[in-house]
Formats: sequence, C-alpha cells, structure tokens
Amino acid sequence: MPTPRQIEANIQEHSRAARHLMAEKGARTWSATDQSKFDGHMEEVERLESTLAATPSASRRDHALRSQYREGLEIFLRKNPRQMTDSERAKVKNVMSTTTGSQGGFTVPALVAQDLVSLLKGYGFMRRVATEFTTESGADMGMPTSDGTAEVGELVQQNSSATALDPNFNTRAMNTYKFSSKVFTLPIELLMDSQVDIVGDVLQCARDRIGRVQNPFFTTGTGSGQPTGLVPAAAVGKTGITGQTLTIIYDDLVDLVDSLDDAHFGMPTAGGATPDRLPGWMFSQSMRKVIRKVKDTSGRPIWAPSYSDGKLPGTTGQLLDYPVYINNDMAAPAANAKTVAFGNLHSYAIRDALDVTMSRFEDSAYMTKGQVGFLAWARAGGNLLDLGAVKLYQHSAT
Repeated sequence: MPTPRQIEANIQEHSRAARHLMAEKGARTWSATDQSKFDGHMEEVERLESTLAATPSASRRDHALRSQYREGLEIFLRKNPRQMTDSERAKVKNVMSTTTGSQGGFTVPALVAQDLVSLLKGYGFMRRVATEFTTESGADMGMPTSDGTAEVGELVQQNSSATALDPNFNTRAMNTYKFSSKVFTLPIELLMDSQVDIVGDVLQCARDRIGRVQNPFFTTGTGSGQPTGLVPAAAVGKTGITGQTLTIIYDDLVDLVDSLDDAHFGMPTAGGATPDRLPGWMFSQSMRKVIRKVKDTSGRPIWAPSYSDGKLPGTTGQLLDYPVYINNDMAAPAANAKTVAFGNLHSYAIRDALDVTMSRFEDSAYMTKGQVGFLAWARAGGNLLDLGAVKLYQHSAT
C-alpha cells in the first residue's frame, strides 16, 4: 500500500501533467483525445485525493500516539503507584519503560521526548544560531566534514588528461552527554488540579533548567567529558596589540572579518540569500559595552541598532553590516580572553537524543512540605563542524 507521501507525489505528477497539457495546447481547439487525456489526469487526482483522505497520515498517527503517551506520563506525574487504578497502572506501563524503578524513574516515550527537545530548540544563546538535529539514542557518533576552500580545479589543455584531487574529509565527534534538571518540586494541590497542564508545566521547568546548563558547554566546553564548545573549537583570527587587554579597536574588527575565508560569506542563490545563514557576530553584553564605544576612522560609531524590517530573531544590532548575537557565556574582556566570535555560527551543530528520563519523588523530605519532587535527564552534545567557518578575537596578554 502506498504511503501518504507517495500518494501526494502521484497527485502532484498528474496535476503537473494536466497543467502541461493545457499550456501546450494554448488557445488551439482541443481534440477528443486531448480532452480524454486531461479528464484522465483529473479523475486520477480526485481518486488519489480520496485515497489520501482515507489514509491515516504520519502526523495524525503521531498525534494520536502522542496523546496516548502524554496520558500515561500525566498519570505517572500526578499519582504514585498506590493511588493508581489497575487501568491507570496499565497505561503507564504500556507507554513508559522503567529504568530506575526504586526511585520511580521512567524513560519517556520518543514522541513525548520530542516535546522537550522542541522546547529546547531555540532556547539559550547558542541554540538561536546553531544547526540542531535529533537522534533516537545517545550513542557516540561522528559527523563527516570537508573543507573545500583549498580544493581548486585546473585549466586543461586540449587532448590532455585531468589530474585527481580527492576531497579532504574529516570527522568531528558529536557525542552526547547527560544533563540533569536537578530536582524541582511542585505543590500537591497543583498535581490534584485536573485543569492544570501538568505535563506541560514539568517539561517547561525541565527545559529552562537543562537549557541554561547546556549553553555554557556549547560555548566554552572543552570536549573532555563534555560537549566541545564554539570558542575552544574555533581558531583565533585576530589578536589585539599590546595594551588591549580590555579593549578592541576598529581595525581589529575589520581584520577579524577579513580573517574569514571569502567562501564562508555565502553566495546568492536563485532563491535569494538566506540571511540567517550569513556570517554574524557573537559576544557578551560586557563586550558589547566596549564595542558600542568604538568609532571608525571618521569618528562615527560603528554600532548600528537593527530596527529595519526583516530583523533577524535574536539579534540586537548590526556591526559592520553583519548581525550581532548576544551570548553572556562568552568571556568578558580580560588579558588573553577570547571575547568575540565572527563567522558562520550555524556551522556549530547541536545534537539532542530522545532518551529522556523522568523521575518522581515523594518521600518524607518532600511530603512534609506538601510537595512532590521531579527530576529530568536529557542527553545532548555539540561541536563546530567546519573549523574554518568561525574566527575569534583574542585580547593581548599585557
């Protein structure tokens, strides 16, 4: 039986054939054969549309499963096993796998885990610019990369042979690491209120805590037992001259821009440029205070507020015509500090795994306060996939 995607493709194929027939004939009189061909395509479109309507789509099936899974998770969050009916215990058991039964821990179903991952997307400074992807498990993996900026073709004389130049492929580790929300509590009264979206509240709280703890590692993580951050992975493109332990000058910013290979500035395509895929700046608010005071050679401030239409989400201004993204986990100005990043920030990738675990606690430490404790575990990793795509400014040592 064809899948919904295949049925949609067939509908598009017959629709294109019908339109092509109309365009080909133009204003000329249609023959009986032409009309028969056209009617055949349209009848097939109608038949396929009826078939598609009667076929459960992946999104509809996912929605039904997600509702079922969320129901089981909600029962688990609201009640301890002693309070559950046999039917409720069966629902929890059917949709969640026990991982630490003595502490009430369960692996959340993948479709519900996607809700937490979706909440994490775009949350935090690095996730606003990074490329994000999701895997079913947190198993170690490497991402193949290739820097083609040094790969050049050749001029070949007539009747001469071409030479070979194999691409230079590398691998960047995209392993995941375990992050905890720490235990957070909710009052028993809230759990008893059926009008409260308890699943949404718990996932939101877990999102906030996990999102906040991940961003520093995506920014400055060492890669040893933790994600590889943007700053440790990128190369220094400009170092301040002696005396610039806390400052930066106009020429430094210009040099930093030009330290990036021109291939990383992007080329217009037939569909137009993609603004969020063009180079941008990243630094902290403390560094922004320094840069906003920098003037060009004519004495004019180089910082320009971004109030125009089409302002990119998450940007706070324009610097030398490129968008600025604030990340307060970037270093503050100091001797040897790497405070400014410039380049294709989307070359940094963040990987989320769907093996999310949720635990529930209601021992005396919580019940004496009329509370129930919750703990979420999530796995994620990050790395800069193209080492030449981002360059850093480093302050002088003295």
